[in-house]
Amino acid sequence: MNLPIDYTLDFAKRLLAVPSPSGYTLEAIAFIKSELAHFPYSFEETKKGNVIITIPGKSTKILALSAHVDTLGAMVKSIKGDGHLKFTTLGGPIWPTMDGEYCSIRTKEGNTYTGTFLSESPSSHVYKQASSMERNPETMYVRLDEVIHSRQDTIKLGIQAGDFIFFDPKTVITPSGFIKSRFLDDKISVACLFGLLAYLRDQSLQPIPTLKIIISTYEEVGHGTSYIPEVDEMIAVDMGCVGDDLTCTETQVSICAKDSSGPYDYTITSKLQRLAKDNQIDHAVDIYPYYGSDVSAALRGGNDFKGGLIGPGVQASHGMERTHINALKQTIALLIAYISAE
Repeated sequence: MNLPIDYTLDFAKRLLAVPSPSGYTLEAIAFIKSELAHFPYSFEETKKGNVIITIPGKSTKILALSAHVDTLGAMVKSIKGDGHLKFTTLGGPIWPTMDGEYCSIRTKEGNTYTGTFLSESPSSHVYKQASSMERNPETMYVRLDEVIHSRQDTIKLGIQAGDFIFFDPKTVITPSGFIKSRFLDDKISVACLFGLLAYLRDQSLQPIPTLKIIISTYEEVGHGTSYIPEVDEMIAVDMGCVGDDLTCTETQVSICAKDSSGPYDYTITSKLQRLAKDNQIDHAVDIYPYYGSDVSAALRGGNDFKGGLIGPGVQASHGMERTHINALKQTIALLIAYISAE
């Protein structure tokens, strides 16, 4: 199978460079719509900003495939007396991993300033508790890279409460095939869906079901696809979990049987497993105890369909994440198998 991996990786690198914390996805959605100009498929944008791409199928069945473009992030909560920033969390970052991370702040006027997330005790030469202090939004702040001495100095820059703070994703692809970056959850899955689109376009293939590919914008805060068009099935393509008591690795596609919202549809999960075995796709089946997906949100929103969840194995999720090129290949291959099966 001649998978468009070079395109998928290039797309992923470009998308990862676009900041898109939940609530500020307009630039990422503009990027998505610009990329869709290279594909012969129609799309629409919902009122809340999700993009829905339609690929006509051979049957009357409608299958939704979703991945979310929104990421973790932060927002200015207040300005300290010395002019530096307190912040509030968007989503659930692992804050000890954020200590020392570079960031940028976008003002309402469109100006950008850089900074660094730091502990309130950032120097071992000054603070006895520098190593032992807990890292969380209450004990951390953003140090602005501007000559400031007071709250008023920062206000003059145009920075205010509600401005978004973007983490530097630090994306690297290693010679051994690993992809290291923040926000692989879930931009690497968006890249897999665009790899699927490229495969269908380049091979002039028509899927059996009509596809509704949904790029959602509020998954990290729980309502990415709370409403979706009428579909028969929906599969969320989101990161597969790697770690304690799980079998998935960074080189596999993960099939989730159950997460914190409950079990996924038995017939879909069984079909995914069968197709993976029949097509020699390297996969694992796991249960994610601390996880929810766009399918979870859509079902809670009252939508009526059968749901499943797959995705490339990602290690250290919500921290400094890592996956492997092989996981992308297995994920795209399983998607191709599923949309080609009766």
